[in-house]
Amino acid sequence: MENYNLIIGSHVSMSSPNYYLGSVKEALSYGSNAFMIYTGAPQNIKRTPTEKCKINEGIKLAEENNINLNNIICHAPYLINLGNIKNPNTYKLSLDLLKSEIQRTSDFHIKILVLHPGASLNEDRKKSLDQLINGLNEALNNDYDVKIAIETMAGKGSELCNNFEEVAYVLKNVKFQNKIGVCLDTCHINDAGYNLNNFDKVLDDFDKIVGLNKLLVLHINDSKNPIGSRKDRHENIGFGTIGFNNLINVIYNKRLNNLPKILETPYVNGKPPYKIEIKMIKDKKFDKNCFSDF
Repeated sequence: MENYNLIIGSHVSMSSPNYYLGSVKEALSYGSNAFMIYTGAPQNIKRTPTEKCKINEGIKLAEENNINLNNIICHAPYLINLGNIKNPNTYKLSLDLLKSEIQRTSDFHIKILVLHPGASLNEDRKKSLDQLINGLNEALNNDYDVKIAIETMAGKGSELCNNFEEVAYVLKNVKFQNKIGVCLDTCHINDAGYNLNNFDKVLDDFDKIVGLNKLLVLHINDSKNPIGSRKDRHENIGFGTIGFNNLINVIYNKRLNNLPKILETPYVNGKPPYKIEIKMIKDKKFDKNCFSDF
């Protein structure tokens, strides 16, 4: 497509000894011009102080290789559940952790923090959404130049925001409108029941209910599951039920020009598939044998 600015990358690791510098090197090795990191393991709260993370070295390498810092994304830990109305202590821990992650995201000069909205834990759903909103209003009451992107979820268990209406309700009620947006995940919306065979219709619905101006980033993943299964199991690009052509239509949709697209597809034989997947996306050509030598 003429004049289409493809911004494509993947989740990359960040670990000692090179930390953020290593993240940038990994992203470049895949042919990326965007990427996403966690500031620490997503399953726990152990964090390396940001001053030890080689942030300035990473930024310098990114800028030297034409990676726009606005296309680097951070993802919050999975432990955060601001929708928890069952356990006040867990909610408080979630809120404190999110505040810390916003500060860390700012330390990395990253401006978008993707957040799983949490789960109601089978309590009253509206009360849980209201609790999420209260937590976001407190967490975003800061001077950091960081936006939270609420991720669209598959609807596994009692997950919140597995439909556009709940996403819209949250966004509408957050005080800091300039600091809140959405991360659209293709696997998740497929598993939640949205038909990516007609993605323009999905975008029309999203625009009408939420607003395309609120879309900040996309997670591009195929799905192991049929539409509406509410399971959330990612698959490699072209090997799942969404299919390569449908995902290409998402990635190159003219309404999504200039938005970063991030792969979170599974490792193949213990190795990251992103260099191969990104090449297929750039070529717009699926190779079913692409992992035969892995």
